[in-house]
Amino acid sequence: MNDNEWIPVSHENCQELAGPFYHGTKAGLAIGEWLVAGQKSNFEDGRISNHIYFSTRLESAIWAAELAMSLAGLDGRGYIYLVEPSGPFEDDPNLTNRKFPGNPTASYRTREPLKVVGIVEDWAGHPAEVLQGMLDSLANLRRRGLAVIED
Repeated sequence: MNDNEWIPVSHENCQELAGPFYHGTKAGLAIGEWLVAGQKSNFEDGRISNHIYFSTRLESAIWAAELAMSLAGLDGRGYIYLVEPSGPFEDDPNLTNRKFPGNPTASYRTREPLKVVGIVEDWAGHPAEVLQGMLDSLANLRRRGLAVIED
C-alpha cells in the first residue's frame, strides 16, 4: 500500500491493527492498572476526557508524556506505558487528516479501558528548545481559537 491508500481505523476494523501500543502521560501507574475514560484531560484545563488516547509509535507517546507534564507545570519527563486496549478503538480525529493525510502519528482513541502491561523506561525526550517550540505552537492555536479537541 502506498501513502495515498490510507485506510482509516474504525471500531469495525481495529482488531486488524497490531501493537505494541503506547500511552504517554503525567500519571505514575503500575503494571496491571487500568487507564479509563472520564478523567481530567492532560491537555485542557477543566475538560473531562471521554476517550483514552494511545499510539503504535513511541514518538507520539513521548510527545504526549512531555506535553502533559509541561502543560501541568510539573517537572520531569512523564511516563510511557505499553498498553492493551480492552475494546474497540478508532483513529484519533484530532490528528487524523488535520495537518497531514491519513494518520501519520499512528494515534488512536477508545472509550474502553486500556490495561498497563509494561513500562517504557528507556526513552529520550526532545531537546528543551524543540519542546518549547511545540508549547509555543499550541499556545498560538489557543490564542487563535483553533485548539479544539474533538472528544
